[in-house]
Amino acid sequence: MRKLFAQFARFGVVGLVGLVIDFGVFNLLRATVFDPENVHEGPVLAKLISTALAIVANWIGNRYWTFREHRGRQLWREFAEFMLVSLGGMAVGLACLWVSHYVLGYTSILADNISGNVIGLALGTAFRFTFYKTWVFAPHRGESGPAVFPEHAEADAAPAAEPAGADEASDSPVAVSGDRAASSRRPAATAPADAG
Repeated sequence: MRKLFAQFARFGVVGLVGLVIDFGVFNLLRATVFDPENVHEGPVLAKLISTALAIVANWIGNRYWTFREHRGRQLWREFAEFMLVSLGGMAVGLACLWVSHYVLGYTSILADNISGNVIGLALGTAFRFTFYKTWVFAPHRGESGPAVFPEHAEADAAPAAEPAGADEASDSPVAVSGDRAASSRRPAATAPADAG
């Protein structure tokens, strides 16, 4: 349980860095190029870009720190799965923002931040941590394939195969020589003496 809490704490720190990126970029874009006065879908577009940048930062932090002992060797597959889960979490945050801004009519910058960066962030974080832990970086996902370059697979597989063969080869001579040594130490059988 302590390990889970430590992992969640690291996830929280990585998430905090992502939050700073997300929050800062969102507000910068919403106040400038994606101002809703100029671009009708501005808040959603700003959130889309800021969340995408935060996802990349979170992937680096989670892969190399939070879940480092369970990261897979198939870098691109893991990145694709991470992106899929992150997009799901982003969809949760965007849905909260969209409902608040366009359905409920709360259009102030404070309302956009509460719906997108508080409610949406909390729900999206729960979604992401669950799927990162149970799918993307799950402990049972370890594999012997190469990280990025296929030629490393042969180098990794060769040492793994050698010890198994070496053990078999080394066991046989030792056992045989041990038997021979044992048989050479046995006293020679003597023929029974004639009674007559």
